[in-house]
Formats: sequence, C-alpha cells, structure tokens
Amino acid sequence: MLMSGKASRSRFWISGASPLPWYDKLNAMSTLLRQREEELFAEWRTSWPEHEQSAFVTDGAVCPDEYENCSLKILLLLKEVNDPNGGGWCLREFLSEGGRSQTWNVVTRWLRSIRNPEATKQWKDIRVVTKGQRVRELQSVAAMNLKKYPGGHTSVGRTWREMVIRDREYVRRQFELYDADLVICCGSDVAGALKHTALPQDDWAPTTRGVDYLEYKPGKFVIGYSHPEARVAENLLHYGLVDAVHEILQR
Repeated sequence: MLMSGKASRSRFWISGASPLPWYDKLNAMSTLLRQREEELFAEWRTSWPEHEQSAFVTDGAVCPDEYENCSLKILLLLKEVNDPNGGGWCLREFLSEGGRSQTWNVVTRWLRSIRNPEATKQWKDIRVVTKGQRVRELQSVAAMNLKKYPGGHTSVGRTWREMVIRDREYVRRQFELYDADLVICCGSDVAGALKHTALPQDDWAPTTRGVDYLEYKPGKFVIGYSHPEARVAENLLHYGLVDAVHEILQR
C-alpha cells in the first residue's frame, strides 16, 4: 500500500464546502486538467455516504502543466493510501514535496530511467535518490489511487475491491482525464481491478521477459507491475520494469 508518511491531517484537511488550505497554490498553476479533477472529486465525494466523505483522499497530476507538456505522459495507478488517521488530504500536495522515500525513491528511479535510459544504465548512478530528485521527477507524473478511502481504517467494513467496483464509473472518468501514454499498475490487484473499471479489455500480452501489458489505445500502453515497496531487491525491481517499458515503447 501507498503510505501517507508524515502528512498532517490538519494541513491537508478536506471539509465539504470549505476552501482547501492548499487550493490557492494549486489554482496558481491551474489548467483545464486541474479544473476537471476538482469537479470530478466534488461529485465523487458527495456520492459517498455522508460519514465517509471527510476521508476522501484526492490525487492526480502533481503539476498539470508539467504533466501535459511531457513527451511521455506517465500515470501511476495505485491501490490506496494507508492512513490510520482517517485521510482527508491531497496526494498531489504530498508528492509535490517529494513524498515518502520508501515508496517514491523507487518511483523516482523508474522515471529517470524511462525518460533517460542512456544516462541510467548503471545501478551505481541511480541507487542513491535525494529528496530534490524526488521533487523534480514527481512534478511530471499523475498518481491515481483506485480507492479514495484510505486503508488502515476500521470504520468501513467493505473490502477494497467492493469499494472500487462501487466507484467504478468515477474511476473510469478519472483514468480518462489523463490520456496517459504509459500507465504503470503498481501491484497485481491494481491491474486486476482495472479490468473491471476503466479498461474491460482482455487482450493483454507478455513482454519477452513475461511482464504483462496492454495497448489500450494506439501507441498508449498499460503495464502490470509490482508495487514500489514490493519485497524484491531494489535493482531487480528497477530494471524489471525499465526493461519491459523500453521493449514495449520500441515496438
């Protein structure tokens, strides 16, 4: 699961009709994409039972301008945030400050190697990741959790899959906002749930090394992979994805 780290609930609090504490900063770089995200989240949140709405965790394009201007638009698809304090904050804001190293160091390496493969062939050149590198690389991506209610909270008895299926129309609409060139499903549950929500297509195929992927639109791909915190040696976790992505993009 995606950990929320030390994100303060009071700092990122969402309270229905009240302005968000971080809204002015996001609005300063507002684009049509950001407006569409906010409109969708407002509708999505109010579709929930009233007692759940304050826990809604927003996410999406960390910096819409950076995302939209990238030659390769990358969407990270995740399961949920893990926040036993009850959620109610914004993942975009959290990632704009570099996120949590345990998860986002791995993602930062992925991004560096996908975007600049020749400069990152040797593990020694990318093994160490700084907070500054995380901040810089994460500006260009969108990160989307299929389930907006945080994990690690006991007040909702429904399972993760049940909540994702309940919200499947909103999941589909958010997924379509990004029109990503490359979608990385972070975990087998995520790839499986995608088939029941945004992409009910069965024509997935394996790469040469057995990593499943789908060409969901001409020249646009979804790849099923492990979560960044999977218990795998970091170098294997890194090059397993990078090699698969390069093979897919060169086809």
